[in-house]
Amino acid sequence: MGTLDGKVALVTAGSRGIGRGIVEAFLAEGATVVMTGRSAEKGEKALSEIGLPDRTAFLAGDAKSKNDVAGWVSTTVERFGRIDVLVNNAGGSDGFALVHELSDEAWDKAFTFIVDSAFWATRAALGVMVEQGSGRIINISSVAGKVGDQAAVSHYISAKHAMNGFTKAVAFEYGTQGITSNAICPGAIETDLMVEVGPSFAAENNQTYEEYKADYAKDAAIGRLNTVEEVGAMAVLLAGPAGGGITGALLNVDGGTAPY
Repeated sequence: MGTLDGKVALVTAGSRGIGRGIVEAFLAEGATVVMTGRSAEKGEKALSEIGLPDRTAFLAGDAKSKNDVAGWVSTTVERFGRIDVLVNNAGGSDGFALVHELSDEAWDKAFTFIVDSAFWATRAALGVMVEQGSGRIINISSVAGKVGDQAAVSHYISAKHAMNGFTKAVAFEYGTQGITSNAICPGAIETDLMVEVGPSFAAENNQTYEEYKADYAKDAAIGRLNTVEEVGAMAVLLAGPAGGGITGALLNVDGGTAPY
C-alpha cells in the first residue's frame, strides 16, 4: 500500500526535470498522475518511459495561458473524478539583465509564468477541493524566493517571493477546510532546464557554467547539488497523510544554502 493510493495529482511541467521527479515519486506511492507541458512529443515520450498507462495522462498546453491552465484542472477532474494534489511546478524566466536594463517583456513573462499560472491552477483546483473537503496545494518555489543575492534575475527573485506569499495566503484561507498549501524551495539541481539556461545565467554573473555549479556545491552544507528525487520525497510527504498538519510552510530542499 502506498501513501497516495487512490489520490489524483496534477503536476504542471511534469514531463522532465523536477516535475518528472515528483510525478515518479507520486506514482511509486500509488497515485494517479496527470502531467502537463508545452510539447506533446515530450509528453508522449514521458508516458512511454514511465509505462503506467492506467495511472498516467499528459495534457499539452502553455502555463502562460489562463485557459490552458484552467483546462488542465477541469480535464483532470472530468477524466479521474477528482483532484487531490496540485503541484504548481511550471515557471521560469529569461531576458536576464540588471534592473536598469531589464525589459518589460521579461518582467511580465516571469510573473505570468510563475505567479499567474500558479494562481489560475490553484483557483480552479480549490473549487473542487472545497467540495471534496480535502486537498493539497504544493508550489515549487526556489531558494531565490527567500533571498536576493544573485544579479540579473530580479524578475525571477521577485516572482518566487510572490509565489511564497501566495502559498501562505492560500494556507490561511483554506486551512480549516482540509486543504493545505505549501511551497518547496529547491536549491540548485542540474535538470535538463538548468543545462539549457544555466550557462547564460552564469555568464550574467561573470562565471562559467562549471563555476556556477561549483559555487552552489561549495555553499551547500552537503557539499553537492540536490537531486530531483529529494524534491520528490518532500512532495510525497506534503501530499500524503503525514503532511496534514503542515501548511503555510516554505520548505527548503537546498542542501543548507538558504539562510532560513
